[in-house]
Amino acid sequence: MLSSRLCRCLTALPLLLPPLASSVTTLCLQGHSSPVTCLDFSSNGKYLASCSEDRTVRLWSTRDLAGREHRCLRANVGLDHAEFVRLSPDSRAFIVWLANAETIRVYKMTKKDDGSFTFSATAGDFPKKHKAPVINIAIAETGKFIMTASSDTTILIWTPKGEVLASINTNQMNNAYATVSPCGRFVASCGFTPDVKVWEVCFSKNGDFREVTRAFELKGHTAGVQSFSFSNDSRRMATVSKDGTWKFWSTDVEYKKQQDPYLLLTGQCAVPEPCRIALSPDGRTVAVAGSTDIVVCNTRRGEEEERFLGVHSHRITDLAFDTTGRYVVSCGDHTIRVFHNTAGHRAVVEEMEAMLKKTGNKATRERLEQQISSALKALAAIYGKKH
Repeated sequence: MLSSRLCRCLTALPLLLPPLASSVTTLCLQGHSSPVTCLDFSSNGKYLASCSEDRTVRLWSTRDLAGREHRCLRANVGLDHAEFVRLSPDSRAFIVWLANAETIRVYKMTKKDDGSFTFSATAGDFPKKHKAPVINIAIAETGKFIMTASSDTTILIWTPKGEVLASINTNQMNNAYATVSPCGRFVASCGFTPDVKVWEVCFSKNGDFREVTRAFELKGHTAGVQSFSFSNDSRRMATVSKDGTWKFWSTDVEYKKQQDPYLLLTGQCAVPEPCRIALSPDGRTVAVAGSTDIVVCNTRRGEEEERFLGVHSHRITDLAFDTTGRYVVSCGDHTIRVFHNTAGHRAVVEEMEAMLKKTGNKATRERLEQQISSALKALAAIYGKKH
């Protein structure tokens, strides 16, 4: 069995490290010549897409995130620049929101024999429908619909070919953020009101669109909610509010039977003007960004575990975990910062050790010890790396 003393020593490591410690900062992706506005990981975890005011979209290989060389492929956005980018579920296309044209453009990704891609815009952009600036776009993992949300109270649900299926009025005075859940069933929004509203986008068994119906709400903040995030299975959510707190929720409920989501934890925001929150895919850690700083906390007790100050020269515009939960990425200037999710590895150690104490099954113990060992090796590799 693994030494609990070793576990405690590794758990204490981040307390000895200064903010923005080089042992935690994995790398800085450089290639854009103007501020990066949006980041998106592919569903298969192989790619990271970024868009910038330099009129390009860049596609990075996630295999290179921990390496020294960081290759990327570039797609040019003609006579405009993309404010948002989203990769399709099959990684064969991506969509962008054009800043000047105020519409969606679809780009096809054609894989070449050498493993790289060529990019080509499809004929005809989406029709212009929004009357206020768009604050986010998203593609459902099912591939059945695309969502766009504007800063008034409007969310539009589109077919992948650019036909509007439904319009949602959020009744939140204004929208601050909106997105589609990882499971592809739900659309959620937050804004001026102190709650998050969630709808289900319903399709028939043969794939035809039926309706958008109200699912549930997250209620508990005392001021407007600025951002939220789902876990990979959509059973957990995290929210951050102007009231100075972030909250961790269970959404694993039967809302059709009138069951409400319930609050698991409330944490205090330790960054100025918190504006973005990201929940790790497994729901064990949460990252909160405000101004140019990032704080990472565990969701078991809500404790701060890492603090990165002055990450970018300008206000952070996007924040996300990769699909494995090993990295946290951010943008705010012309670079992309990538950090090890050390808090996630420590959370695995703590959770598996607690489970070890409760089980006598040999096979289960061996599996838990293997997971602990893997997490400890990952932490040792991160903090032991020479720079």
